[in-house]
Amino acid sequence: MKKTGRKSVRRKGFAVTIDEVASLAKVSPMTVSRVINGHSKVRDTTRERVMQAVQELGYIPNLAASSLAAAQDARIALIYTNPSAAYLRELLLGALHSAARAAAQLVIDDWDELDAGGERKAARALARGVAGVILPPPLCESKAVIEELVGAGVPVVAIASGRFNHDISSVRIDDFLASKEVTDYLIKMGHTRIGFIKGHPNQTASTRRYEGYQAALKDAGIAPDAALVQQGYFTYRSALPAVEKLLALRKPPTAIFASNDDMAAAAISVAHRRGLDVPRDLSIVGFDDTSAATTVWPELTTVRQPISTMADSALEILLRTIRRKENDTKVVVDQVVAHQLILRDSVAAPAPAGKSPGG
Repeated sequence: MKKTGRKSVRRKGFAVTIDEVASLAKVSPMTVSRVINGHSKVRDTTRERVMQAVQELGYIPNLAASSLAAAQDARIALIYTNPSAAYLRELLLGALHSAARAAAQLVIDDWDELDAGGERKAARALARGVAGVILPPPLCESKAVIEELVGAGVPVVAIASGRFNHDISSVRIDDFLASKEVTDYLIKMGHTRIGFIKGHPNQTASTRRYEGYQAALKDAGIAPDAALVQQGYFTYRSALPAVEKLLALRKPPTAIFASNDDMAAAAISVAHRRGLDVPRDLSIVGFDDTSAATTVWPELTTVRQPISTMADSALEILLRTIRRKENDTKVVVDQVVAHQLILRDSVAAPAPAGKSPGG
């Protein structure tokens, strides 16, 4: 009878387990998993020994279990405190789409009720259970949160931060340039009295958008008027009194630039309540191109910030960073994506002299 060099230890009627492969190859089950999933950090001699054991035992990897294990290794958190429902919808759609495609686990949590101390504590706890974190505004600029996560060695990607932070990766647009372009457009249409509603002061993007507005006025030789600038907080309700103040001026603006679509929608509502026609009596523009821009009448001229695509890109950057982390290489990415001025029906040339937007 012909003898083989090694007797097969495969059991009839039972599926071979990864532990049996590990035992035969004299390695740990984790090493077997790394070999099967193609990890590079395994010595060639070890890889050969594992593959020989796999072949000898007739081991068939459980692909579903492998996918689940990979998902566990890529458990990504998306933490938000953003007040805009339209913005959040776009953000979550992009992140969920990317997570499903990459078989990653996406953990979503709302930190709305937390103060700075609470955020730091929550970040510390979060760092122990995830492989990476996506931070949209305003959390992407929380020093406490970033310090805790970076200190724990957790990769972080900021979405829509107004400026690049060298400690974490980011996906953003150029808020200054986008704001300047939309203000330039209003000026080109003939507007010289342009009201501006600021975004929340806790976000750098708010500052950059205001700076873009100011730069456009300066380039056009239009003197700044402090009365034409009102504070908002990126919510519909916060913009209502801001718009009322602008339209109550002795010389009200002929156009209003709101720092996001929610606040621009509020401007349209106030205009309608005052009996003004938009855009014949008052032009209004927003920012972000969320669903709010097309659910009002007239539909908003706005800046398209590709929020869903940005969330998708953020998750891809995180997954690359997590894989790279195995090689102890830290790379911080600053991805600036293109914005777009979307022209709709809420802008026209200023009303003829003598017709007051304030009614």
